Amino acid sequence: MTLGVAAASWVVAVRQMAGMDMGVGTDLGSFTFFIGLWLVMMAAMMLPGAVPAVLNRVGSSSRMVTAPAFVGSYLAVWALVGVAVYGLYRPHGTVAAGVAVIVAGAYELTPIKRHFRRSCREGSGSGFGFGASCVGSSIGLMLLLVALGPMSLPWMTVIAVVILAQKLIRPRPTVDVTVALAIVVLGILILLAPSYVPGLVPPM
Repeated sequence: MTLGVAAASWVVAVRQMAGMDMGVGTDLGSFTFFIGLWLVMMAAMMLPGAVPAVLNRVGSSSRMVTAPAFVGSYLAVWALVGVAVYGLYRPHGTVAAGVAVIVAGAYELTPIKRHFRRSCREGSGSGFGFGASCVGSSIGLMLLLVALGPMSLPWMTVIAVVILAQKLIRPRPTVDVTVALAIVVLGILILLAPSYVPGLVPPM
């Protein structure tokens, strides 16, 4: 069921986001529209990696309502992140995007990231607690998405794959450092030569 919701969310996201990507100049639209689309995006990106935690939760309880409640509270945490994004986000330039991407890459190397990633992979506790741990684990990658284009389907797909891998695969320092450095290099490239980053500034 969880994977079915995720798959349906991808279909809706592709339809809703078509033609909306304006890179760093993307406008989020009205609050209602954005939050609705954000929830669809989060369901598409985050639910596949949440399947082990959902199965764990169902296995430890005899109540069938447990899975929907767990998933609903998990997505509610991401909805709050969406409210914060809407309040803080402004269309921006390549300098702001480059700095944000470098910060996102640096965050991947911090002890805080490792702590939340471990908690997110364990998937214990309530949906709210699980959601908070996964937000802490993925917030740098979500900053990357918002900086490069919050309505960008290509970047959404790439980041969703990275998030899924980090949730399901045991941390490996060599791989994790390589990913973090690649993000930092991308940020530097945006600062020095933004035209080499596809979709960052769509042609007028």
